[in-house]
Amino acid sequence: MNKTEKLICIVLGGVLAWYLFVQQPKEAKARAEYAKANAAAVAAQQTETAEAAGPVEAPVAVQQAVEQVAAPVLPSVPEEIVVLENDELKLELSSWGGVVKKATLKKYAQGNGPVGEGNPAVEFDFSASPLGALGGNVAAYTVANAGDGKVVFVNGASARRVSLGDGYLVTFEDTAAGRTTLSLGSMSMGASKNDLLSVDSWALDAGKGKAGVIHHCEGDSPLKGYLVGGLSGGCSGSKSAAGLPRSATVDLIGAQTWVALKNRFFVTALASTTAANTGFSATVERDVAAASYRPKSVSAKVRIDPGEATSVTSVFYVGPKKQALLWDLGMRDVMEFGMWRWLCYPVVWALNLFHGWLPNYGIAIILLTILVRVIFWPLTHKSTVGMKKMQEIQPLMKEIQAKYKDNPQRLQQETWALYKDKKVNPMSSCLPMLIQIPVFIALFNVLRSAVELRYAPFLWIADLSEPEALFASWFPFGGLNILPILMAATMALQSALTPSTGDKNQQKMMMVFMPIMMLVMFYSFPSALSLYWTLSQVFSIVQMWLIRRQTAEKKGDVLVPEVIDPPTTRQMRRHG
Repeated sequence: MNKTEKLICIVLGGVLAWYLFVQQPKEAKARAEYAKANAAAVAAQQTETAEAAGPVEAPVAVQQAVEQVAAPVLPSVPEEIVVLENDELKLELSSWGGVVKKATLKKYAQGNGPVGEGNPAVEFDFSASPLGALGGNVAAYTVANAGDGKVVFVNGASARRVSLGDGYLVTFEDTAAGRTTLSLGSMSMGASKNDLLSVDSWALDAGKGKAGVIHHCEGDSPLKGYLVGGLSGGCSGSKSAAGLPRSATVDLIGAQTWVALKNRFFVTALASTTAANTGFSATVERDVAAASYRPKSVSAKVRIDPGEATSVTSVFYVGPKKQALLWDLGMRDVMEFGMWRWLCYPVVWALNLFHGWLPNYGIAIILLTILVRVIFWPLTHKSTVGMKKMQEIQPLMKEIQAKYKDNPQRLQQETWALYKDKKVNPMSSCLPMLIQIPVFIALFNVLRSAVELRYAPFLWIADLSEPEALFASWFPFGGLNILPILMAATMALQSALTPSTGDKNQQKMMMVFMPIMMLVMFYSFPSALSLYWTLSQVFSIVQMWLIRRQTAEKKGDVLVPEVIDPPTTRQMRRHG
């Protein structure tokens, strides 16, 4: 391993150590403070309730496991269904409570292909937990007025007005009825092994008295234990379902600006309310048919207190997890881009810009790859030229090392003198590589979860958000995925063509093991990621070839590809 490679390892190791021993403990401490404060608030509320109600049984735990929840009392009058509809959303509302029982996203099909008779649109069934339901018994409303995207429900002195707006927004306007709860409906886990189910909220006190987003499938949130699980681990990890209840309800205390239920591609959320939001409770239903624990659906109820107000206006979002729409609602953190969000946002914007030019997301990814390579062309060019120069001076470096092996100080002086004489900067080959790491992480986060790629076809790929899975009934591991294989092959070729100043045997081993490792890692990833990474390596190979050609022309040499022989195996030596 040469000095440049050692320096890269040291820098990356330093960044990793900083995250593990400084940043991660700091975040964990903040989450622990939030969880502790939440538990204390729940206990205080339970004590207050117990004192007001008189002697009761032992207090309920913060995380309360339940098998059955008492159903609200339904009205005795007949139910009337009202339909509100625009180009994006279709709502079916019930006069029992003036709630949304079903929402249909008209532009998103349940299966691959356009929305049609054999491929219905995505539906959110809220019948078990209606969207906009108020706490207590269900009121029997009369439909006073319906039409033009609005409906008014009336029950004596109380009234509820529901409006369907653009951007997947549903607005409820209620006459104030004191302290109550407001239901967010529910969200279900998708069938894909890459899917997830989670709850996010923007807490006014997310730790250390600061406001911020809380992803409740992470950290020390009381909800985390019930959101972990899935076909491939869900939010993180997996566990046995033995002895676990069918459902569990978790109470979270503290003012929230918004609360969102989400899976990989869709969101239902209380985006805002004019009443004071004092916290929420979430109920997670598990998939009882699964041997290992897997969350099936999650519902939530937000506690609101109108105070002295005579009316309450609440705005819900029921739609795709799309950056442009969530950004306008102040909910962009639902995208869960992490610390690289400042890079992810422009990547999503560029992806949609290219799709607007040529309406195919496969072509949009190709254009995005070209854009990234063009932006970094000067840096990668400088890096490759630097590695080439370092390779050329290796014979002189070895002479100096042999001559001054017993004098480290003189060895260092002569080495830097050689760098200066040959105009070689050892840092020029590693810094460009380090700068590109955040960009790759941003692209990874975007391409694995972009709703725009859901069922987006390209060439033989039916869905860019999933592995190719060709001939699934014939091939193991879920089918044949061509792109990860091409990615591994281009990685091996790129490694063979990359100028190296280190041990040739080490480079040979890296040329074999790194592609194999990446092949295993990427094989079950969305094909959009493999498409980007393969194209990016192809551009790197072309760039290296151009640089080597220019170098050969300047020297008058014949351009001969520098291909490293693969490692010799024991069988090869035996039969050689």
